Amino acid sequence: MEERISSFFKARFNQQAVSCRQLSGGASQETWMINCEDHSYILRRPPGGVIPEDARSIGPEKEAMVMAACHTQSISVPEIIHIFSPDEDLYPGYIMRFVAGETLAHKILRDAAFDAIRPKLAQQCGEMLARIHAIPHTEVAGLVRSDAISEIDRYHKILRHHGHPHPVFELAFQWLLEHVPSNRPTTLVHGDFRNGNLIIDHQDGLAAIIDWELSHLGDPMEDLGWICVPSWRFGEIQHPVGGFGLRDDLYAAYEAAGGTIDREAARFWEILGTLKWGIMCLVMIDVFTSGLDRSVERAAIGRRSSETEMDLLLMLEGEI
Repeated sequence: MEERISSFFKARFNQQAVSCRQLSGGASQETWMINCEDHSYILRRPPGGVIPEDARSIGPEKEAMVMAACHTQSISVPEIIHIFSPDEDLYPGYIMRFVAGETLAHKILRDAAFDAIRPKLAQQCGEMLARIHAIPHTEVAGLVRSDAISEIDRYHKILRHHGHPHPVFELAFQWLLEHVPSNRPTTLVHGDFRNGNLIIDHQDGLAAIIDWELSHLGDPMEDLGWICVPSWRFGEIQHPVGGFGLRDDLYAAYEAAGGTIDREAARFWEILGTLKWGIMCLVMIDVFTSGLDRSVERAAIGRRSSETEMDLLLMLEGEI
């Protein structure tokens, strides 16, 4: 793979790849770091260059298209350099410019180097989300639509397929069906806006938003709810926005940048997001026990379903 990447850079850009290595982060995509003499780049593609038939990912071509549209609107995303065509050896995938910064939540939330910028992150996230949600549909043509009911149906089917009783999850489904928000105009939704997919610079804060593979058209409050899911606070439960900020700061910045907040809908998506993550953890258990992936990571994530059950009970009582 390293030789294929080096050959491409030499032929396409007349640049010599000084170093090329696959990064360990990211469970669903291959991510390669390419250092050339003057610039560094990131290559993303499906594992082995094959998109699974049941994948929810929009695919690398659409993902790159969405990021390029965001870049033109001054949204903090890496610049797309090249999208591979079917006749190219590394298809499917794309290359983007490398953005320096930190993505590991425990460092962003606890290292002294981020103390000064941490209180500003919720505001920066709110501003960026408002810009994302303002992008015209015509700029991101071809994305699927997904609303609250379809998400509830999808994850209820997954839970039934799992085949084991989870009363707390069933209770959450019942609550969600009784509190579905009223329909509102759909917008571009990132779909996975959270710690881990945010590159944070210790001086300037939010440097880039990455991993757009779950982008779709839907309720903009989905993004504001997802970043407040307790699991993405990484132990800093008192700071609901990613473990670093407060909802009021996120919402105020969102509205100041032109967005409209529906607090009840945002709370609905926060609870639905917690339920979704809990069921995703169950899927990890199935992947592990089936022998498809016997890694410690899969087993460890699977055990976290019990954490989400506790979170849901506290959320339904209004305690977190």
